[in-house]
Amino acid sequence: MAFRMRYLSTRGKTTKITGAEAIVRGLSDDGGLFVPESFPLLGMDKISELSEKTYAQRAAYVTSLFLDDFTVSQLEDFSAKAYCESGFPNIEIAPVRKIDKRTHILELWHGPTCAFKDMALQIMPHMLTASLRKTGEKREVCILVATSGDTGKAALEGYCDVPGTKIMVFYPRDGVSKVQELQMTSQRGDNVNVVSVEGNFDDAQTGVKEIFSDGDFRTELDSLGSFLSSANSINWGRLVPQVAYYVSAYCDLLKHGEVNPGEKVNFCVPTGNFGNILSAYYAEKMGLPVNKLICASNRNDVLTQFISTGVYDRNRPFYTTVSPSMDILISSNLERLLFESSGKDGSAVKAFMSALSSEGRYSIPDSMSGELSRVFASGHCSEEDTKKTIGHTFDKYNYLIDTHTAVAYKVLDDYRAKSGDDTTAVVVSTASPYKFCEAVLEALDVQIEGHGAMLIDSLFDKTGFAVPAPLSKLKDQVPRFYESVAVSGMKAAVRRFVGGK
Repeated sequence: MAFRMRYLSTRGKTTKITGAEAIVRGLSDDGGLFVPESFPLLGMDKISELSEKTYAQRAAYVTSLFLDDFTVSQLEDFSAKAYCESGFPNIEIAPVRKIDKRTHILELWHGPTCAFKDMALQIMPHMLTASLRKTGEKREVCILVATSGDTGKAALEGYCDVPGTKIMVFYPRDGVSKVQELQMTSQRGDNVNVVSVEGNFDDAQTGVKEIFSDGDFRTELDSLGSFLSSANSINWGRLVPQVAYYVSAYCDLLKHGEVNPGEKVNFCVPTGNFGNILSAYYAEKMGLPVNKLICASNRNDVLTQFISTGVYDRNRPFYTTVSPSMDILISSNLERLLFESSGKDGSAVKAFMSALSSEGRYSIPDSMSGELSRVFASGHCSEEDTKKTIGHTFDKYNYLIDTHTAVAYKVLDDYRAKSGDDTTAVVVSTASPYKFCEAVLEALDVQIEGHGAMLIDSLFDKTGFAVPAPLSKLKDQVPRFYESVAVSGMKAAVRRFVGGK
């Protein structure tokens, strides 16, 4: 069988590989990220047809367009297993809630870890294990993850006790919420490990990338019968399922008469590592009717500045905020957007990434700015405004949002006021407010007594907003993992985990 879809490296390596190979490898040997050679088209007739389908059916169809080395029935089976009642008690999976006439919320936190990462990381293990079989890989895969809070728990849950895999998560010590930390450190499973890193998320992410690019270490792991892969959004297997929920959101708007067929919508996305909003961009390139993708940043507004100026500069203070999953200054997935906006010029992307590594900044030419301004807008939100937005949304709509969703909501308001663009908009809600109880309670002017998971009951008493089942008993969980290392100690920690010396 001849497969149509092939994947390239963003940094110019010319070998084209299948979707299964891209998922297994995670990262190209030249340090680049795998991207599709071309984008399949999704017509309005098909979108209308999908609007009458379940979420699992929609996801299976969208992923089948990118992963044509899998059969449709295989992908339907993966989707049915991933998006089932045991993992997603809300049978809508990714419901769209109407807030006012022109504003909707896409809730992506109804999975087992109460964050949007579940949308990909519940199906990705099925894709990876099938990809290992397809590629004839016999070694054990060690999955490395750097997390700013939510990816870690979602990956741990998705890969827990999956045969032939081990998973190791690095998170910034003191850089995630107490609920996020307890979710990770209390993780069950015999094939998991969790280690905090003395530094911020960028330090952890850079450390993981350096481990991946170390050829001698790959050889050492091979001698131990192991190899590395990733569950971060640098892995193509993470991005494909995320494209599906943007298509699904439009399907729901269409089904409920909120938009007419072909009518464009705006998506406002709280953004850190750029994977979530990049998935929306890929959906737009497929033909989803998108007017603007609004990139919402917190105080760490490196992406906002890049979109508005064309200059990416991480030489700035790093802030620890109440929206920790966005506390990032090196946004890995932006590399994929650079590849598309440069006309798939791998040499140019390699030069940008080299400049970022050596100088901490790069500037794109005017010829690339057109693609950014065509699709993207941006804005940032202060800590004070984040909390004000949580309180305002609860008081006005009796609707509770977390600190990341609040950033996006405020940035959308600011964008509308500045641009006059009143296009129907969807705010992407990436996490349950119960994952950030302390900040949300402060936003609601509640006196805080206790900390971490102990505050879940306090937030429920104040709001009556349903506590997701996975979080309701978290306060009774006991941590299993306590190890903390410097960035320089990350490789040794991996070596110990896979059985080396």
